[in-house]
Amino acid sequence: MGALDYLSNFFSATSTRSRSRRKPMQTVEIKVKMDCDGCERRVKNSVKSMKVKTVEVNRKQSRVTVSGNVDPNKVLKNVKSTGKRAEFWPYIPYNLVSYPYVAQAYDKRAPAGHVKNVVQAVAAHNTTDERITHLFSDDNPNACSIM
Repeated sequence: MGALDYLSNFFSATSTRSRSRRKPMQTVEIKVKMDCDGCERRVKNSVKSMKVKTVEVNRKQSRVTVSGNVDPNKVLKNVKSTGKRAEFWPYIPYNLVSYPYVAQAYDKRAPAGHVKNVVQAVAAHNTTDERITHLFSDDNPNACSIM
């Protein structure tokens, strides 16, 4: 039985190696400035050579969406190989952000309904005001009960 255990461990180890090589299914969004049909075609062909599942190009938003078992950095490298300046999609919908019109988040070049994806700074509360309002709060068990 020692030889059979050895062989079963060998086969199970090789099967896990083949699974780890396959990249997970993911969607990569890239911002690329495209002016004409030729630019759009070059960008699309550079990504299609990677055997992806779908490639969607939105020239109006300067956006390329690639879905498949791909590495995001390799997709960005292939798009840059066309001679175009490319970066990962930096925008998110404004309703997902707590303060969409902060100086760092608001961008005039962003598509409609989107702002830059930056870390949002929370407004600092005045600590004395917070203590005073907490004195008369119903959540405070030691609050003044006269009111």
